[in-house]
Amino acid sequence: MMRVDFYQLSRDPAELVVPLIARASKGAGEKLLVVAADAAQLAAIDRSLWETLPEAFLAHGYADAPHAERQPLLLSHDCEAANGAKFIALADGQWREEAQNFERVFLIFGDDRLADARQCWVMLGKLDGVERRFWKQDGGKWREGP
Repeated sequence: MMRVDFYQLSRDPAELVVPLIARASKGAGEKLLVVAADAAQLAAIDRSLWETLPEAFLAHGYADAPHAERQPLLLSHDCEAANGAKFIALADGQWREEAQNFERVFLIFGDDRLADARQCWVMLGKLDGVERRFWKQDGGKWREGP
């Protein structure tokens, strides 16, 4: 069974949401692969992982750097998990078919990707073995929605 969590951004950018997902993944004993096509977005996520939760350091690195296989959290442009991650965060809101190879997917999207996320929701609903959940920011908290 694969679980896909749709995170609709309304207040915070993906750069502030990824550290929260990474911390929860680490707490669950899982490795995480964070994917975004844009190098600037990955760099912003990298900075945020250092700055957002300074009291809870999240060891991480880039997939194309030495010793990537040792990192509990990898930043990458593609869906190849050199660290053996079972969880993937699609930080740029773009669905990738390769994400179906993971146990849990976090699709993080803003208003600019809302139509794409809706199409993805429908497409995944037609597949067997996929659990979908939707989350939306409500002030400073995340609430599960319909």
